[in-house]
Amino acid sequence: MTPPGTSARVARRLASAGRDWRTIAVILAVIVPATLFSSIILMTPSPSVLFGGGAAEDCARAATVNDADVSQTARDDIPPDYLELYKKFGKEVGVQWNVLAAIGKRETNHGRSTLPGVHSGTNYAGAAGPMQFLISTWGGKAKIKIEPGVNGYASDGDGDGYGDVYDPADAILGAAKMLKRNGAPDDLRRAIFVYNRATWYVDQVLEIAERYAATGEIGLPPDADPACDSAYIDGAPDDVVRKILEYALAQRGKPYRWGGTGPDAFDCSGIIYMAYRNAGLTIPRTTFGQWPFGVRIEAGQERPGDLVFFNAGPGTSKEHPGHVGMVVSPGKMIEARCTRCGPIKVTTYRDRPNIVGFTRPLENESVIAQLKRAQA
Repeated sequence: MTPPGTSARVARRLASAGRDWRTIAVILAVIVPATLFSSIILMTPSPSVLFGGGAAEDCARAATVNDADVSQTARDDIPPDYLELYKKFGKEVGVQWNVLAAIGKRETNHGRSTLPGVHSGTNYAGAAGPMQFLISTWGGKAKIKIEPGVNGYASDGDGDGYGDVYDPADAILGAAKMLKRNGAPDDLRRAIFVYNRATWYVDQVLEIAERYAATGEIGLPPDADPACDSAYIDGAPDDVVRKILEYALAQRGKPYRWGGTGPDAFDCSGIIYMAYRNAGLTIPRTTFGQWPFGVRIEAGQERPGDLVFFNAGPGTSKEHPGHVGMVVSPGKMIEARCTRCGPIKVTTYRDRPNIVGFTRPLENESVIAQLKRAQA
């Protein structure tokens, strides 16, 4: 029998869950309390509010938006001690506190669940604690002394020298580290999917995370924004690349739009074209034009400002790549990937299939000439 107040969408999931009690328990978290999550909305990327100003101004706005981004829904639903832990370790590790909180809600209703494995022992799958870590993933046992050589995500959030999977501080810190390791704060869908490999789970976590944010948007932790993080900007080899990176990184969170060159949306080559224009340089507008334009760079020799190209499927090939991103640091690129891929973000590229190669537009003869004229 479907519990009273259950939406038709949740009812269908309960019916399809069959005898899998853990799945049912996760789904029931949606309706506890029923009034809190009685309606579910789909997450859609929303344009960034950072449409103008320099990088410093953009960073100041980002910090203002995120510092107190706690909705009344979050305050009503999350126990105060858990809320403080989500905020503390989200900021410390550099992941969205509300995504941490949404996972805590989905897994154990912020530790309030009385199901097996939450406060002692494990569930049928071997998961334990308020954030439901597999014991093998945590470190091999539920409580482990934190010292060099310890494997897994066991963490000491309360400062007692031990990683206790049942301790909320330890577990939430471990969950933050796991999200960070697997793509957060940028590639949230990947990070959450690694946490629990179900696409519906990813959707639900993102939906709750939006409700927990005062803005209604998941956003980015201020200290995790590369436009505010000196590690990216300071890695620029010169002022020209610095200007290119500042522009590109400031577009994070804006949506993909085919043919877009801003200010509210971009496609993959459009953000690169405009980033170079921000530095006073003109390069080809499209991916097909950008590929032969730059000087080819061997893999492993790429540096910030270089471009990385991909074979993107039908109509593209090794000599006619269909997708491009911009390197912002070794192994990291900023990209506007596709409409369904979410907003513009920094992602990894070394583990991506179909890399065609790297180029350096700044070594094209016409760009060198433009730089000389600018310096004259």
